[in-house]
Amino acid sequence: MNLVTLLPFIVLIGAMFLMTRSAKKKQQAAAQMRDHMTPGTGVRTIGGMYATVKEIGDDTVTLEVAPGVHAIFAKNAIGAVLDDEEYNRIVHGQAADLTIDTPVVPDDASSLTQSETEGDAPKLDLGKKDAPKDDAPEADEPKGDEPKDGKADGEAGAK
Repeated sequence: MNLVTLLPFIVLIGAMFLMTRSAKKKQQAAAQMRDHMTPGTGVRTIGGMYATVKEIGDDTVTLEVAPGVHAIFAKNAIGAVLDDEEYNRIVHGQAADLTIDTPVVPDDASSLTQSETEGDAPKLDLGKKDAPKDDAPEADEPKGDEPKDGKADGEAGAK
């Protein structure tokens, strides 16, 4: 056989080897992460639920999902072990450092439309204007409950 005919098979086997190797590395990293769990550690399950580890068994983990509410999960269901700062930030909404130098983004676009020089410019009133209050009805307006075109709801051609 010629080496050129065997080359596609060699490339295919090499690609399969590299893919399985990277998958094994990811599985080993996940297993090592799960081994570092201790009671009291905050975790995120693969379903996206945040909880605190209470007990660790051979293949299972008991998680406290709410105060006094415990659930048993498989160890493989733990997606990430979080450090205390990140867990408190996500679950309890506690920010660790409030002196961040990032710009503040406003909640609405109204502050983005005015420049600093137009700070005291009058605002436009985009609300409905009241209709003129004349005592005499206009000729084009229908009187009472009758429609403009003179047709009732049950008649043919009614809208």
